[in-house]
Amino acid sequence: MSERLASMVGGRSMLVSLIVAIAFFMETLDATIIVTALPQMARDFGVDAARMSMGITAYLMAAAACVTASGWLADRVGTRTLFCGAIGLFTLSSLVCGLAPDFTTFIVGRAMQGAAAAMMSPVGRLVVLRTSEKKDLMKALSALIWPGLVAPVLGPPLGGWITDAASWHWIFYVNIPVGLIGMALVLAFVPNEKKEPTRFDGRGFILTAVALLALTYGFDLLGLRETSALAIGLGLMLFALAVGMAALRHMRRTQAPLVRLEALKVHSFFISSVTGGVLSRATISATPFLLPLMFQLAFGLSPLEAGGMLMIYMLANLGMKMLTNPVITRFGIRATLIWSSIGAGITIALCAFIVPEQHLLLNGLILALAGAGRSLQLTAITMVNFADIAPQQRQPASVLSSLTQQIGMGAGVAVGALLLTLSQMARGADAIGLADFRVALVLAGAMSALAALSYRSLARDVGDEISGHRARA
Repeated sequence: MSERLASMVGGRSMLVSLIVAIAFFMETLDATIIVTALPQMARDFGVDAARMSMGITAYLMAAAACVTASGWLADRVGTRTLFCGAIGLFTLSSLVCGLAPDFTTFIVGRAMQGAAAAMMSPVGRLVVLRTSEKKDLMKALSALIWPGLVAPVLGPPLGGWITDAASWHWIFYVNIPVGLIGMALVLAFVPNEKKEPTRFDGRGFILTAVALLALTYGFDLLGLRETSALAIGLGLMLFALAVGMAALRHMRRTQAPLVRLEALKVHSFFISSVTGGVLSRATISATPFLLPLMFQLAFGLSPLEAGGMLMIYMLANLGMKMLTNPVITRFGIRATLIWSSIGAGITIALCAFIVPEQHLLLNGLILALAGAGRSLQLTAITMVNFADIAPQQRQPASVLSSLTQQIGMGAGVAVGALLLTLSQMARGADAIGLADFRVALVLAGAMSALAALSYRSLARDVGDEISGHRARA
């Protein structure tokens, strides 16, 4: 039965990738799905609606604090045990959130979800890397891309629909059957690999956790788009930078650091994780943050109408997935990264000039091209991320990649919010207006195009072994 199921989806490595992708989708969706349900949840808990943002912040901060311990735990208890346990904790904490009788219990449940998510991402990616041969790596990693593309766009409208059709409790209850099925599949198909346990690096854990907590909360404050929170947010980010530098010094000097940095010496990994990769992921995150706000605040659309506009963007994300691998195979990862960064930059900037209820075909074309460019770019970044990583480096590389992805995605929302606030302040306006969204989207597009300069330093044949690209003679 297991062999038949594996052959139906394209082999055992592809089956493992799809199992991990389902867990990733559940995790990524839960980070955003509660956004539209917050007002009803605030009424039920008897708290101010502004306080409900703690439900999102607690999730993100717990994930940031715990992610660095995932590699050490995977070595100690085994990848299958930890991944299955993380799904189990996520499922249990979803039940806690759904049944929460008060606001405090709900926040505890959200923090538990975030801690579980911190284990799921790097360990799930490590499972895929360890179960895939290099020739199958592009297909396997490609399967992990769609949760990051679809969930942030689908989450808010889906949360609103579930809340209207049933109640906000069902946003969390739907995770329970998915989680139970996921655990059964992990136990059936995922191998349990362990390594010799090392001493837990407590000092490294505390330093990185403090840095990431400060950075995450700083991003959250910038996302509030309030002048009063701007100084505190920027201060926290500077504090995070100082503590982060101390953490890096510690990692370089200690014999068994919690996060090993050797993978950063691999040029393609450094480019895709630290320089161009962070810039690209920031713009990838900024766009779905800015667009629904523009549709609602600047044009007065309802959340449902704004969600309908974003469906074009999301469907283009998904549709492009069918063409992404052939494009990368035909042109190579380096060329795909360079031109998708430039193309995504142009289409993101063009989103600034969308006017709902006018030029509908043109609006749809711009949104579709922006979504397709986002899909192609994110897939190519993921491909190059592990193109030159040796098998023995995959565990620390997976943890490092998860860290930089979280920073890049969080930075996107913060940068989008900061651009709006600065534009509003420059105009001397009392509220955010259409002009501010246009400035923010054009500048976000310029940031995306700027990443192409970083990708130009990649070797022309980078990732050819996994993409199947053959340069013309």
